[in-house]
Amino acid sequence: MDYGALPTEQRNPRSQDLDRRSVDDILRLINQEDRHVPEAVGAEIPHIADAVRAIVRSLEAGGRVIYVGAGTSGRIGLLDALEWAPTFGVDPSIIRPVVAGGVAATIDSAAEVEDDTDAGAREIAALGTAQMDVVVGLAASGVTPFVLGAVAEAKRRGATVIGLTNVPGSPLAAASQIAITPLVGPEVITGSTRMKAGTSQKLILNMLSTAAMILRGKVYSNLMVDVAPRNRKLVARAHRIIAEATGLSIPQSTKLLDQAGGQVKVAIVMALGKIDRATAEARLQQAGGHVRRALEAGHDAAPR
Repeated sequence: MDYGALPTEQRNPRSQDLDRRSVDDILRLINQEDRHVPEAVGAEIPHIADAVRAIVRSLEAGGRVIYVGAGTSGRIGLLDALEWAPTFGVDPSIIRPVVAGGVAATIDSAAEVEDDTDAGAREIAALGTAQMDVVVGLAASGVTPFVLGAVAEAKRRGATVIGLTNVPGSPLAAASQIAITPLVGPEVITGSTRMKAGTSQKLILNMLSTAAMILRGKVYSNLMVDVAPRNRKLVARAHRIIAEATGLSIPQSTKLLDQAGGQVKVAIVMALGKIDRATAEARLQQAGGHVRRALEAGHDAAPR
């Protein structure tokens, strides 16, 4: 493999005098380069949309989403995965992050593990990956052996593979049923894909998880109605969400959340539908967890 030929390893002509610049100039250049990232991500929206649909199909079939990456890519996958449960109230088992080198590699670099193709395959096998699962392989270069081993094993098991790489036509892109390949251009520091490439990965994972959860009924209007109120900040947020959705005061929303057994969705349907908890829960179940559908099915008050 000629790593020097990869687009992610090219020198950026705009930053070749980087060590001679002032602090302000360095920061301006980084900021200017970062502006290319949203445009590159935007160009991939058709492929991102395909990936969202695949994820939703998987979750509806009882499958899981598995993020696989090494180094920065692995840590970014972990970062997104850890937010699914507190933000959307999902069972943590439906989103599984796999980082080359394990948890220890999130603190200390485990660069040598990135080259172990078999290790990636073993991780996928150990999870019991199956046909209903989706595996998202993350590798800026598209050539990371650990990730390639993981996606090869996932395909062998019949899982859907989504590849997120900054190199179109790379082995990862070629191995994926859905390839997302934002072209962010050379990094300010040559080869430092923790910068623009990493930012593009984070933006795209934000889109994948957020859009999938919206389609799964975890959001009403723009409110995270399946939030798990496990600390004071999230409890206060739950009260505000109910107040915003229903027009109730915070004290009223607090009382209603208690009556709803701590379930924000149920509280909203109770208030807007003017129904009791049991009826609200039944309507939500019939509506697949979607607040708006539950309200419309009951011919209740239009949402705010």
